[in-house]
Parts: sequence; C-alpha cells; structure tokens
Amino acid sequence: MSDAAPTEPPVHELRLVVTAADYDEALRFYRDVLGLPERAAFSSPGGRVTILDAGRATLELTDPNHAEFIDEVEVGRRVAGHIRVAFQVDDSTEATARLAAAGAEVVAEPTRTPWNSLNSRLEAPGDLQLTLFTELGEEPGGGE
Repeated sequence: MSDAAPTEPPVHELRLVVTAADYDEALRFYRDVLGLPERAAFSSPGGRVTILDAGRATLELTDPNHAEFIDEVEVGRRVAGHIRVAFQVDDSTEATARLAAAGAEVVAEPTRTPWNSLNSRLEAPGDLQLTLFTELGEEPGGGE
C-alpha cells in the first residue's frame, strides 16, 4: 500500500435512498418545500424514483452515547433511531416553520448547541427524522 494520499476520494457521492409509502407527498415536501433541486427522475412499470440534489454530503458516524448526547441537546431526550438526516440551512428557525406548515411534526424547536449551531428536530415524510442546522460561527465542537 502506498504512503501517498489519493488525490481524489474513492467515493464520489453519498446517496441516501428513502422508500416513501406516500411518494407524491415525500416528493412535494423535499423538492417543493425544503427546496432540494430535482437532478433526475426515472420510472419503471408501476414505480417512480426522483433524485434530489442535497448539496455536499457527509457521513456522520456516532456511537450510542454521543447520539444520546445529541438528542439530549437538541430535543431533551433520546428520540432518534439509528438513522437521522441533517440538513444545513441558512435559517433553521425559518426552515423549521416552513416545513412544519407543510406537514412535518416539530419534535424540538431550534436550540443553540454546544458546538455553536442552531438545531431543530422534525419528523418528516418518508419516516425520516430530520435535524435542520444553521452554523452560528467558529467555535470548537463536533456533530452537526
């Protein structure tokens, strides 16, 4: 194995695939309300898929103790399953209100975190728990 760092990462895109029982509602919510641009759409006999552009993707791995800490900070209790989707937005307060008006259930209103972001938590179409976060400035920390 070479000591030289690769010039380009071996993985070029992270794609989270969500099977939504109410496809039309999920598409409306994520594309039209959250504002993720449609990159491509395909159909099969009796089925559809749409690929939405969510900007830069990262994979955040956490152990159960830190996941519990994040839930405690954002919500006040352990609520997330093993998958939670976090979207960085310009204004998490505005985005939370907009998504709630479109049918998402607010689990926790925007809260300032120890890592200096403003985070909210919602239950959204496709049975996804979402964190919306807005970075507030440069401070050491971790997690979204």
